Amino acid sequence: MIGRLNHVAIAVPDLEAAAAQYRDTLGAKVNAPQDEPDHGVTVVFIELPNTKIELLYPLGENSPIAGFLEKNPSGGIHHICYEVDDIIAARDKLQASGARVLGTGEPKIGAHGKPVLFLHPKDFTGTLVELEQV
Repeated sequence: MIGRLNHVAIAVPDLEAAAAQYRDTLGAKVNAPQDEPDHGVTVVFIELPNTKIELLYPLGENSPIAGFLEKNPSGGIHHICYEVDDIIAARDKLQASGARVLGTGEPKIGAHGKPVLFLHPKDFTGTLVELEQV
């Protein structure tokens, strides 16, 4: 059901410093920051030959990333994202097997302009999983 790894998301306490580290120290291609108000984050995508890194920074008072950074002040891996061909079929299959979809269970539009869903970390060995329809 899942396809390739789309990205690994890392919550960061300083978006500019983290982007500079990837660009200047590691020599990666760093995209411009983009606000995603529906998800409460500002994101910066780091493009790698085989996947992406998504840097996450809180946007607004109700950002889920703010809570993550309170518990992890230095930042850290927040979630991994896998591609799926049909997000509704994937959701239905996962729910039928007992996996919990976060939120309303309906896809939202993610940072790439495509439908996304998040799966409960307790159902996936402590890892928050994002599915993105490609």
